[in-house]
Amino acid sequence: MNKQKQRGAASVEFGIILPLLLLLVFGIIEFGVLFYDKAMLTNASREAARAGVVFGLSDDERTAVITDTTSNYLGSSLITFGGTSSYSTTPVIDAEHLTVTLSYQYDFLLMPAFITDLTGGINLQAQTRMRLE
Repeated sequence: MNKQKQRGAASVEFGIILPLLLLLVFGIIEFGVLFYDKAMLTNASREAARAGVVFGLSDDERTAVITDTTSNYLGSSLITFGGTSSYSTTPVIDAEHLTVTLSYQYDFLLMPAFITDLTGGINLQAQTRMRLE
């Protein structure tokens, strides 16, 4: 085959493959951030539950300690790239156990906005249950 006819073939092939390659790379980064945020949510629920099961606290004091621990832990740990990090903390205290449930609405950060519009984001949750002392 003539070399002049093949001259632009590599550029055309690269132009076709580049968007797919970029989508794959940004998808890997996006889901890495998502799994990191899920791990931070799980760790924050554990730390809040540990802080809340201390002997001698009233229910109101437990709730305050859990909320403070969660905000201190997640305030600096979640990756949001400057976006807002809104999460909810739900402590449930019964006679023998403390259950801390954290919820976080993860909106895609690197992927285009239409993906968030299609999926509505992902609701991440973490729950820890510990026996009261």
